[in-house]
Order: sequence, then C-alpha cells, then structure tokens
Amino acid sequence: MSKKRIVASLLFIAGGAAVILICTFFGAADVTIKDTLMILVNKTFGGFSEQVEALGSKATIIWSLRFPRSLLAFLTGGALAVCGGVYQAIFKNPMADPFVLGISSGAAFGATVGIVLSIPVTFLGMNTVSAFAFIGALLSIFFVYNIAKVGRQANTTSLLLCGVAVNQLLTAIISFVMLVASNEMRQIYFWTLGSFSARGWDHVITVLPYIAIGLIVVAVYCRELDIMVMGDETAVRFGVNVERNKRILFLVTSLMMAACVSVSGIIGFVGLVSPHVVRIVIGPVHKRLLPAAFMLGGAMLCICDTIARAVMEAEIPVGIITAIVGAPFFIYLLRARNREVM
Repeated sequence: MSKKRIVASLLFIAGGAAVILICTFFGAADVTIKDTLMILVNKTFGGFSEQVEALGSKATIIWSLRFPRSLLAFLTGGALAVCGGVYQAIFKNPMADPFVLGISSGAAFGATVGIVLSIPVTFLGMNTVSAFAFIGALLSIFFVYNIAKVGRQANTTSLLLCGVAVNQLLTAIISFVMLVASNEMRQIYFWTLGSFSARGWDHVITVLPYIAIGLIVVAVYCRELDIMVMGDETAVRFGVNVERNKRILFLVTSLMMAACVSVSGIIGFVGLVSPHVVRIVIGPVHKRLLPAAFMLGGAMLCICDTIARAVMEAEIPVGIITAIVGAPFFIYLLRARNREVM
C-alpha cells in the first residue's frame, strides 16, 4: 500500500471517528464534548476514573445509550452504502439500491409476522421482531434469485423484475395485515420507517460479524466488480466467472443487509445516494469507491439519526430524515450532472 493510500485511509478513519464522537455528544442530557471524549477513553482504554465517576449517570447515558446507538447507525449506513455500490456495479445501473431485490419488503414482512405473533424467541442474539425480519429478508432474496434463475444463471433484468414483483406482493400483504391487526398497526408502521431507538451494545454485537465478514469478502472482489461494470460478456473474456461472483456477492450483501435491517428497520436513500456521490467525486474504481462510500454512508446515517433524536422532543423515525435529506440532494446531483452532459 502506497503512502498516499495509507494517509487517505487514516483520514477516513479519523473522519468517521469524529462523526461518531460529535453525534454521541448531542442529546438532551447536558454533557460537554470534553466529558464525552473522556468517558469513551475511560471505558475503552481506562484512565480518568475519578472524573468519570463524578459524572454519575451521564457516563451511563454516553456509554450505554448514545455511543452504541451512534456506532450502530454508522455501521448500518456504511454497510448499506457498500451494498448499494455492489448492486450498482452488478446491475450496471447507478439507480440500483440495496433493497432492489426485495430484501426490504421481506424484512418488513418478517417483522410484521414477529410483531403480530409476539412469540418470545431469540435467534442469533436477536429478539423476536429482529429474528423474523432477518429470516424474512433472507427468504426474500432466496426466492427472488431462484425465480429469476434460468438453468444455472440469473439474468440481471429478470432479477430486477422479480425483485419489484416480490416487493409489491409483500407490501400488499403487509398492508392487509395492518388493516386486520389494527392493534399492532402503529408498531408495524414505525418499524417500516426505520429507527435506532432503544438500540444498544447487543445490537452492535449482533450486526458487527456480518458487516465485518461482508466487507472483507467485497474487498476481495473489487477488481472483478470493476470488470463486471463493463458488461458480462466483456468480463467473461477477461476470465471473470460472472455467475459465481454474482452468487457470492449476492449472498454476502444479503446477509449484511438482513442483519442491518433486522435491527434498524427500513432506511432508504443511504445505499442509493452515498455510492453515487462518491462515484461522481472520486471515480468508479471500487477499491477506492467502496471504502469512501462506507464512510459517507455511515456519516450520513449517523448524522440523520442524531437529528431524529435530538431536534424535537418526540423522536422522529430516521427513515423520514434520510428521505427528506437524501431525495432533494439526489435530485440536485442528477440535475447538475445533466447540465454537464448538455
């Protein structure tokens, strides 16, 4: 790795850490940024014991509530952005997002079933709703891929069409369930809008292995993604096993998204906007694009979650904030790009 890339990597990490620190600082409780940093250093590395003890409940608020929530939002936003970047490469379409194959509707359907049944179960450390959402997301991508597959291959157009069909079908079923189970309608509705409310260290621990393994696998396939963007036939001529790569990347990204959605609900625009912005700024080379998209997506969702919980007395679902921020910004980018082409 060159010195320039090492410096860029350190700057990315420092920038992400700064965003998490600042977002952890904001909140109803009156805690200074100096106290916030001191608490985090104490809990992570030790030191400042007397000062942290003097802060009392503020230390608990920072370490047990705000920090894991901000960290989870950052990890989730980063993972969604990376998955969006991978899908945009596979489908050769900058408008593709992480939920294009029906994962969001599958997770929402699973969560709806979990909310209605209220069965006290746990799965891989997840509670009932999260476990059902995780399973629903994986079943959705499994059915979409197998329906679209002809022989041993799955055409990208067929995948997109199947994803749209499954999305519409499951959305209709969810709407019907909400009408029938009116007592649970509010809970289902808020879950579909996305939120990190009441999320803590157990949720971070749940999603971290999926995100870490997924990022490692995706990093291995960056060169193949660069070639696949040029078209499947071209990729085959370069010796790339396109179908095998698609299956592997679909599997790891589906696991990442299923884990994220199971703890956060459905959060749109982050996975669509972040890789698109990065592609405009630094280009389409995925070994640079995907890490930058991870940092931008993580920062975007972390900041939006801070706005959702700190701006008003009643917390706003973070999915509303990402849509309000992301949609106009994305429209602006498209307009600016169209002017450059003209």
